[in-house]
Amino acid sequence: MTNLARTLRQALTIARRDFIATVFTPIFLLFLFAPVIMGSFGAIGGMGAASVADGRADKTRMVAIVSPDQARVMTDADDRLRDVFRRDEEAPPALATLTPTGDAAAQARAAFESKDYEASAVLYGPLDRPQILYGPRGKRAADYLGVLAQETLTADRLGSAVPRVVATKMPLERQSGSAGNRRQSASFAVFGVFLLNLFLASQVVGTMAEERNNKVIEVLAAAVPLESVFLGKLLGMFGVALLFVGFWGTIIAKLGSFLPPEIARALAIQTAVGTPVFVALFVTYFTMAYLLLGSAFLVVGAQASTPREIQMLALPISVLQMGMLALALAGTANPTGWVATVAELFPLSSPFAMAGRAATSPAIWPHLAAIAWQLLWVSIFITLGARLFRRGVLQSGSARPFWKRAKAN
Repeated sequence: MTNLARTLRQALTIARRDFIATVFTPIFLLFLFAPVIMGSFGAIGGMGAASVADGRADKTRMVAIVSPDQARVMTDADDRLRDVFRRDEEAPPALATLTPTGDAAAQARAAFESKDYEASAVLYGPLDRPQILYGPRGKRAADYLGVLAQETLTADRLGSAVPRVVATKMPLERQSGSAGNRRQSASFAVFGVFLLNLFLASQVVGTMAEERNNKVIEVLAAAVPLESVFLGKLLGMFGVALLFVGFWGTIIAKLGSFLPPEIARALAIQTAVGTPVFVALFVTYFTMAYLLLGSAFLVVGAQASTPREIQMLALPISVLQMGMLALALAGTANPTGWVATVAELFPLSSPFAMAGRAATSPAIWPHLAAIAWQLLWVSIFITLGARLFRRGVLQSGSARPFWKRAKAN
């Protein structure tokens, strides 16, 4: 048996041990359903905020102080223009019209003090030179009142209401995605890989510290090489991550089949390499990102000896991941720029950047080179982590991380 085959067999044995020890526990169910728990809290907070906003919007009005004849024309124009706004868009407040009584400017200011409604903007004066007052959040309503004044004045000068045009609308699907849709798909790919790894890869940090304190790692290191231990633990946690992604991916795919066709078309991903190849590359780069970040976190976690040190490492790890996300997104904004090249070459950001490249560029060979480059760095991180752990703990018998040993020396 070759050394490579022996290393893989030992790593898979440790991976199976870690996978079973993690999955077959009640705590794993909490981890598996964590998105439901977080989503429930988010939905409760969102419903509370929405109810407050809806209560305020029900009383918000934009007011036009115009004559009764102009009020009828303006109301018709308002009904016609509101068809432009979709249900999920923020439409202007409801229109209320008042008949001028004496000083129109004073009447407009008094409208903001009304107890019956909350005025966001008030129009008064001649329609060819209207005066519009607006509150802190009434700039958009003021602009809309200006458009209503123009429509009303146009109808007055025509001598009748502006005719309503009924257009025949026919959807047209592009044969190939536009550049804007591809950039949107690239951002989706970067965010998708990032969010999955943010939630899953950070779990690796505490595994080495826990078994280090229990002296289990020393027993394993006495039986198999440390490189096999590190690789096995990485593969074991990756199996847990695949189970998590497969579970929620299946649920989301089933829910997607119930979406209306219009929404499904709007959410469709348009990529340069084609959907099947893009899905394969997305899964591959998720794997590479997990192995790269997981192996790097495994190196860091192997140096921590207490839960407090693991908590202290959580912030720099999160900052590192956010930095890789920002670098990859900056690269997708300009795929031919030097920032994109740096993001594709730097090992920790390479999976994110190359996932975005799959949506914007049809070339396949850069992905093959990037995957080989990323696998090289996975092996470097695992070897480095094993050597640091062997020198820092197993040889010296000390559980102090390397930064404390360097400070002591």
